[in-house]
Amino acid sequence: MAATLCDVGYWRVGLDHFCLPEDSMSVAQSRGTLRRNFQGYTTDKSDVLLGFGASAIGRLDQGYVQNEVGTRAYTKTLASGRLATVRGHVLTDEDRMRGEIIERIMCDFGADVGQICGRYRRTPGAVLGSPSRIKDLVAAGVASMNGANIRVADDARFLVRNVAATFDDYLDGSRMLHSRAV
Repeated sequence: MAATLCDVGYWRVGLDHFCLPEDSMSVAQSRGTLRRNFQGYTTDKSDVLLGFGASAIGRLDQGYVQNEVGTRAYTKTLASGRLATVRGHVLTDEDRMRGEIIERIMCDFGADVGQICGRYRRTPGAVLGSPSRIKDLVAAGVASMNGANIRVADDARFLVRNVAATFDDYLDGSRMLHSRAV
């Protein structure tokens, strides 16, 4: 299906989107300004995403929040005059740095880890240091490293989530919290 879309003029954007070359997402990808959040790819520059409804997730500069999951509990909480937010996570600079690396890999199929780390006054060795899960993917030909630059191999782009996941300190390799890449 992907080949058919490309054959008729659509561009592959990110992992799973297809757009015409003049579409704002295609333009953003070619400029290196494509963004990704937990809802998918976007050209929106905002770091704030408000979620409404049961189970909705929101992101603020300070971190993430999630509403009550069950519709009944969500409705009851709102009816009592309280916010239905039941959990949250305060972002650290480390979280923001790793999030930026993950976003660039997911959007651009690569990241200049050294440049990103520099903005957070960290050394790339702290992120790429041994033992690093990325090294296994490089050895398997899924990605390549040139210094602190990482690229996903063209023929392995369907595994981009696996490459990005190597930078997620919260992802427990023993359980899958997100949809599987393969």
